[in-house]
Amino acid sequence: MVVGVLKIELFIEGSRSLKDKRTVVKSITEKVRNKFKNVSISEVGSNDLWQKATLGVCIITNEGPFANSVLDQVLNYIQTISADRIFNNEIEIIHL
Repeated sequence: MVVGVLKIELFIEGSRSLKDKRTVVKSITEKVRNKFKNVSISEVGSNDLWQKATLGVCIITNEGPFANSVLDQVLNYIQTISADRIFNNEIEIIHL
C-alpha cells in the first residue's frame, strides 16, 4: 500500500476576513473533489489566519509513481483554478 500526501500553503491576497478565506478554500476543495474522485482534500492548518491557508491532499494506491503523478496533477490544477499564490508545497510518498 502506498500513501501519497501533498501539503499546499496558499497566500490569499484578497482576503479581508476568515469568511473571505473560507469561501476561497471551500471553492478550491470542491473543485478538486469534483475533478479527482480518488483523492481527499481538506484545510489542515492556518485556520485562524485570514490570508494563509494550508491544504492537505491524500491518495491511497498500490503504486508510488501513480500517487506522485496524481498529486502533481492536483497541484497543477489548483495553480490553474486559483488566483491565489502557492508559496510552499510538499509531496511525500509513504510505502507501507
